[in-house]
Amino acid sequence: MSVVLLTALFQLVGCASSLRSGDIPYPAFMNIDGKPEASFPTMPGVRNVIFLSDREGDNFGSRIDIPPGWAGPVGGVSDASIELFVLSGELMLSEFNLDTNGYAYLPAGSQEYNLWTAAGAAVLYFHDETDPNAHFRTPIINERAYDWHYAIDGVSVILLRHAAGLGSRTWLRRITPGTSEPWELSSAVREGYLVSGEYTTSECIAGKVVSGSYRPGGYFQRPSGVLSGGPEASAVPEAVWFFREGPNAGIEYHDECTPTD
Repeated sequence: MSVVLLTALFQLVGCASSLRSGDIPYPAFMNIDGKPEASFPTMPGVRNVIFLSDREGDNFGSRIDIPPGWAGPVGGVSDASIELFVLSGELMLSEFNLDTNGYAYLPAGSQEYNLWTAAGAAVLYFHDETDPNAHFRTPIINERAYDWHYAIDGVSVILLRHAAGLGSRTWLRRITPGTSEPWELSSAVREGYLVSGEYTTSECIAGKVVSGSYRPGGYFQRPSGVLSGGPEASAVPEAVWFFREGPNAGIEYHDECTPTD
């Protein structure tokens, strides 16, 4: 999927002082929280910040803030898939109660779902145009994600969605302080939103290390084939990421930042 950063988002960059304009040719070290919100056209009364969109607006990611007492349809599931992740608050998705860390994936063609919240909720909202070869046929709804599984020392994950045979997935990743991470390369586009904690990491751009820090509300969208992580990567305190990754993903680990093809 080809995406472009909205013009206004160039004002959201919150990188380390060592970074220069143009050092990173894709969205990285962005800070979403506290930025101006706009009305969300398909959900009247809801405010949102769109952090990434394609030119046509068919594919986008946003953080939406739903006010207390709001009720209405989730919108768009007849012609696009929708992913929801509850950052804070509580949300009813039809008969399902999505608590903080609750997750739902509604594939294109699934029945219409309604939302309702008594106290309000902040939610990650992803809208993806129909891909008949790559989407799930049935909804996935986890009322609260809590079952962490060991990945490597200091890192645990919760797999929220995984398309068997295609590789596309959505997951949570928890990193404890003091964890050492290698340089990592994914063969698919990956985007991440820092849910909690603070995380310092690096991007390897043409063999050059560019480092910065994320706080809650931090966001990136990294192309395939880019090294990230490295010896400066660290979490203080514990950091929790929400990740989405495109199809045909494969992971490689490297010892150092070197130019890649």
